[in-house]
Amino acid sequence: MVSTNTQRREAGPVPALRDARVLVVEARFYDHIADELLAGALGAVDAAGARAVTVTVPGALEVPGTVAILVEAAERAGEPYDAVVALGCVIRGETGHYDIVAGESARALMELSVALRLPLGNGILTVETEAQALARARVGEMNKGGGAAEAALAVLALKRAAEAGSVGGAER
Repeated sequence: MVSTNTQRREAGPVPALRDARVLVVEARFYDHIADELLAGALGAVDAAGARAVTVTVPGALEVPGTVAILVEAAERAGEPYDAVVALGCVIRGETGHYDIVAGESARALMELSVALRLPLGNGILTVETEAQALARARVGEMNKGGGAAEAALAVLALKRAAEAGSVGGAER
């Protein structure tokens, strides 16, 4: 098969999105972990030149509902969010509650993102231990908060390119 007019978009630094408004919803069940996730996310939003609005909720299960409520309210007010970053941490305990919280928060966030065509970075950690959570949350280590924000911003850049008719993908 011969490929003609092939275009490929490589992942790379998030482009400047100075006019973007990003909703960051953070679960504060573990404050010290949440501090790191938030620092990483806000650093990535700042690096892209975007603006962040941060809202705090008690735990990971409250994140999706809060996102839905605030995204709808912002739309009605004429100040829509361009992207969302969800942050939090679920550490496995002795009961099956972990599976419910981890699975249902991720499922609800994915459904919101698809239904609303909303770029959403899921930075809700699901780990076995606090040590794993800290390694993933710390800005100087895995920086999963920053990664979630970068993912949301990368999808936002792709969405804007698609809306402008300039998305380049591989044609075969």
